[in-house]
Amino acid sequence: MHDIDQIYIGGAFVTPHGNELFELFNPATEKVIGRVRLADKDDARNAIAAAKRAFPAFSRTDKRERIDMLKRMHAAVIAKEDELFEAIVEEYGAPVSRGRWMARHASNVLLEAAKVLEDYAFVRDAGTAKVMMQPLGVAGLITPWNSDAGFICGKLAAALAAGCTAVIKPSEMSAMQTRVVTEALHEAGLPAGVFNIVTGRGDIVGAEISAHPDVAKLSFTGSTVVGKTILRTAADTLKRVTLELGGKSPTIVLDDANFDEAVPLALDAGFMNSGQACIAGTRILVPRARLAEFEEKIVSAIEKTRSGDPRDPHTSIGPMVSRKQWERVQRYIRIGIDEGARLIAGGEGRPDHVGAGWFVRPTLFSDVTNDMTIAREEIFGPVLSIIAYGDIEDAIAIANDTPYGLQAYIASSDAARANAVASRIDAGRVLVNTLAHEPAAPFGGFKQSGIGREYGTFGIEAFLEPKALLGVRQARDSRPPDSAC
Repeated sequence: MHDIDQIYIGGAFVTPHGNELFELFNPATEKVIGRVRLADKDDARNAIAAAKRAFPAFSRTDKRERIDMLKRMHAAVIAKEDELFEAIVEEYGAPVSRGRWMARHASNVLLEAAKVLEDYAFVRDAGTAKVMMQPLGVAGLITPWNSDAGFICGKLAAALAAGCTAVIKPSEMSAMQTRVVTEALHEAGLPAGVFNIVTGRGDIVGAEISAHPDVAKLSFTGSTVVGKTILRTAADTLKRVTLELGGKSPTIVLDDANFDEAVPLALDAGFMNSGQACIAGTRILVPRARLAEFEEKIVSAIEKTRSGDPRDPHTSIGPMVSRKQWERVQRYIRIGIDEGARLIAGGEGRPDHVGAGWFVRPTLFSDVTNDMTIAREEIFGPVLSIIAYGDIEDAIAIANDTPYGLQAYIASSDAARANAVASRIDAGRVLVNTLAHEPAAPFGGFKQSGIGREYGTFGIEAFLEPKALLGVRQARDSRPPDSAC
């Protein structure tokens, strides 16, 4: 049993004021594997106060100091990669192939932020003015359970690179991963209070961070419903807000695509992270003239897709993170059947070879129309929908007919044609014939997929405010403006 009874405030591990105990499960076995003592509002306030005390000195550190800190953090997380990997597999149920990538991603984001910072200009000229990029203040970072370590390190890296101090509220369902990451970051030897980690419930700790007047910036990754609540709360104090929310990403298979390449791309995009990914390509748009051919190939491929023991190297889909999430996915599968979609693979219940665990059968519907519930709402599990289209204009219209706009995928044998389609898709990222991640490129969504961007210079600037200084140099025109506020 893993008993986690400390949080991290002011550079030290402390016992929370909160006393609620939350059970941790292994989703592959449904067995309790630990308990975590949750922080409360008092703990959140203490963490915010520690970050506020640390901000004046930390915000004045130079770029070199912060680069060195990020590199120390990177090395410290790498040193605990195996321990983090074990926590990811045991607590989250990630297949071992995915789990290893997730563990490495947590350290990589720290190094990538250091690389961006090397060439980042905090002072620039704008006509006769000098523009300084100034850190906002205390940042509240609220992270989800589907990539706990990566989100903690990624958001923290951007905040620290900008010169902000931080209070992090990770998901209570990921406390084992959080503990490993916290121990690693502590060993990097940052000044006390620069970062603070308080594991607690969103409606208690998250709500306090979102409303507190001493928090200047919020960065949240999670559901669109919760994101809207955070945005409304933040409005009272006009906090700067970055939201990375839900998605219903299209995978557009153009009529010139090689299906031997397009089918694996579509499945990998749809089933990534066991389907528990905001960027999953869950709507597969296929030319109606080639629908039967595509169905035959993708059903054959799904039959070879294994949902089961995450420690089996042949497994590509692990369990859902919780019973609640499993039941949610089962409900959507029933809705798809009830609304008239044609089930061509998978379905309700566990895979035949699985007796326990929150496993879902890899499921695929066809004859889906874009107004069906399974095509409109984010399921967050391995359930995909094939939507047939007529011509390119029809495909683009269907792809954009969604309240979301986080990511999209295009499969085509004609790069120029695919790029032309990509330019017309309303999504923060469009991937053509690839699932590659580019850490220097901005990441975030259109419409209800969020506000703002993460990664690269865009991610760092989300924690900065531009300040113009006039009169620092000889101005070409010294007359005062007509009005000022």
